[in-house]
Amino acid sequence: MKLGAFSVSLNVKDINRSKEFYEKLGFQVMGGDVNQNWLIMKNESTVIGLFQGMFEKNILTFNPGWNENAENLESFTDVRDLQKQLKEQGIEILSGADETTEGPASFTIEDPDGNPILVDQHR
Repeated sequence: MKLGAFSVSLNVKDINRSKEFYEKLGFQVMGGDVNQNWLIMKNESTVIGLFQGMFEKNILTFNPGWNENAENLESFTDVRDLQKQLKEQGIEILSGADETTEGPASFTIEDPDGNPILVDQHR
């Protein structure tokens, strides 16, 4: 199963303080808007998202159709196909993609320990 680019979306209390901290670890801003309380940061192939006030828990995030530089991949498994495969394996979909549509869509699941997983296709 090819899920696409992986990142961890962190629920942060102070986006500026978190940005400064992760910059000290070698991360650089590659996207987002600090004035909107979200940033995407990268250190080599590791990507994290910093989000202030947008969700309760940290989220494991996969982006079908993208590589770790948010560049489009030539071929990828559509988010709706991934969702169908997971349903067939008995995984509960908490919020699902409309399987009658095309293009951008997402779904969420949780692992056995309650960690949220977002599969978010942007194209």
